[in-house]
Amino acid sequence: MDRELLLELGCEEIPASWLPTLTNQVGETLAAQLRERRLAPETAVETFSTPRRLMVRIERIPERQTDLEEVLNGPPVSASFMADGAPTPAAAGFAAKQGVEVSALERVKTPKGEYLAFRKRVRGKTAVDVLPDALGGTLRALTFPKLMRWDAMLEDGKGELLFGRPIRWILYTYGGRVVPFTISRTPGAQTGQVQDVSAGAVTYGHRFLTTSGRAGRAIKVRSFDEYRARLLENFVILERAERHNKIARELDAKAQRLQGRVSRMLHHDSGLLLEVPDLVEYPAVIAGTFAREFLDLPEEVLTTTLIHHQHYFPVEGEDGKLKEAFLAVINIEPDNERLIARNAERVVTARLRDAQFFWEADRKSTLASRVERLSTLTFHKKLGSYKAKAERIEKLARWIAKEALGASGQVAEQAALAARLSKVDLATDMVREFPELQGVMGGVYARADGQPEEVWKAIYHHYLPIGVEADAPPTKATLGKAAVTWAAVSLADKLDTLVGMFVAGEKPTGSRDPFGLRRAAQGVVKILADYPQVHLDRLLQEAGAAHGAGSEELARVSDFLWDRNEHLYEQRGAHADEIRVIRSDKWKLNDTIAARVAELRRVRNSAQFRALASLFKRVKNITSGVSDDGRELTALKGALKEPAELALADAMIERAAVFERAVAAKHFGEAIDRIAELYPFVDDFFKGVLVMTDEVALREARLMLLAHLYRQIRQNIGDISEMAPEAK
Repeated sequence: MDRELLLELGCEEIPASWLPTLTNQVGETLAAQLRERRLAPETAVETFSTPRRLMVRIERIPERQTDLEEVLNGPPVSASFMADGAPTPAAAGFAAKQGVEVSALERVKTPKGEYLAFRKRVRGKTAVDVLPDALGGTLRALTFPKLMRWDAMLEDGKGELLFGRPIRWILYTYGGRVVPFTISRTPGAQTGQVQDVSAGAVTYGHRFLTTSGRAGRAIKVRSFDEYRARLLENFVILERAERHNKIARELDAKAQRLQGRVSRMLHHDSGLLLEVPDLVEYPAVIAGTFAREFLDLPEEVLTTTLIHHQHYFPVEGEDGKLKEAFLAVINIEPDNERLIARNAERVVTARLRDAQFFWEADRKSTLASRVERLSTLTFHKKLGSYKAKAERIEKLARWIAKEALGASGQVAEQAALAARLSKVDLATDMVREFPELQGVMGGVYARADGQPEEVWKAIYHHYLPIGVEADAPPTKATLGKAAVTWAAVSLADKLDTLVGMFVAGEKPTGSRDPFGLRRAAQGVVKILADYPQVHLDRLLQEAGAAHGAGSEELARVSDFLWDRNEHLYEQRGAHADEIRVIRSDKWKLNDTIAARVAELRRVRNSAQFRALASLFKRVKNITSGVSDDGRELTALKGALKEPAELALADAMIERAAVFERAVAAKHFGEAIDRIAELYPFVDDFFKGVLVMTDEVALREARLMLLAHLYRQIRQNIGDISEMAPEAK
């Protein structure tokens, strides 16, 4: 405890989605501020959080800063002394600036010569003197998705303090003693309710629960153990994992009493169990019910109402069907559980009645009859309405299904129909009220309209995938026989958005991506990895035609997609340099990317391949701007004369047919092995041949030979110079 540092920032409720990142960030930031001030923590940094607090505990930090020693260089020795040894004005001035005599200066040798220098030693300040600045730096350095102005400022000369939520108290102690620190009220504060916030040795318990005295009263603490124990006495569970486990246990117990279990929908739909521990400080679970008639609503509507809108847990029976019950996590120990449950039931019932009304109203018309309504909804001011978008992706989806995926005409028409109907749910009352169901409700309504599985599933899942993981939904088992129509519609929608937005000048920046283009790009590369026969360059040409996209714009989209493609293969175990090897040809051989990466990984540690990669880097540099003009190697050989260059030409001619057959058959392992066999010939060439000879014709022939080698390797395997070992 003697050297224990405690920091608690008590705030107004922090959004649950912010807390996981902030919990890590506050500890890392404080530790970085301490290290910057030569007060590095001597033990691990522990962090905790609840909706109302961010807490850092460091069991031991130094009592004072480490001493600072730095060498300050002065004038050169040659300019520091006169012939008789007396110091020059330059030397005397430097010494006076440091407050010492010239005799106290040292001589140091540098690459530029010998200089006079002064070794400055500064004794470290005590921890208590440094810690206020460390906290100020931490508050300034913390980042939030959104910042608030709350009439607060620090006395650090930087003015107003913006923060994610207003800070209401600060617990800041070192060795059990308060570290002085104050957040001041700005002079221009509009209300007297804003007061200075000064650090103390107190924390605050639950807002409404208490074992004695007044709820939410100040609690004095001196150590972390006392802090944690006193919070628990006042109904605050500090450890997030403990709150999570308490919630999970009570959810299971309550569900069993209802003769059911927590809906499996939660495992792949919402992550609600990961979110609710950050909504409460002292969780408890209550059970509620709703009218059986609401079970006639689509399951997607029921679960969205309960999970996304109320943060409640649906309950299902052993048969997997939803029951007319839900579980709610509350932030209070209930005296009258039934009363609290009734209030929750009223809210759920009202939401479900709204959903029931929208469902019945929407079902009076088919999806197909609503297509014209899309003309009233703007997709983008430069790209027209959603009706125009639907028409574009209808045409593109038909082409993708038939030409890129090789589907039958019937399947292509099903993909076109799904694309035409994919955005219609935007014109329904249900999606206007529940925007989270966009796409999903289109599939539900199409299913209710009697559309075949190939159509309604393509609509239902067309916004997916949103990640590049191999198991990112939807799975092939989920799609069933709708896999091809889904892939066509999903690709068409995402490519139309990407190309259209780039043409409209909406390329995302490092901090802005309002149209979700990165997510769309991730979906595209995930589908292409799963359907490798599809070539993106052809897709981009088709998608670009509808927008009048030029080659430069399509190239930018291709580069943007390739960045995501690199991420995909890195996620699947590839090295970055292996991906860069094949980036040179990008999507020309899309169906061979995975195979080429696998073979490159196999040979990457081969001494022969590594040596060839180094030589290929030299070939690449020397042939920059040189073309082989399509000349045959046999014809080129007649212009050569040195044994080493003739041997290289013979080796290339001998292996050319085998190499080309292997590439054509997609036997990339064999092709790479044949290429690696060229190493000794290339090595002998560079050792025994002067490429840049004065004989013009001979020089051109040698450059063309190397250009031929470069083109042959690069176009069929990739730019293997990317895997060349770093020069030492």
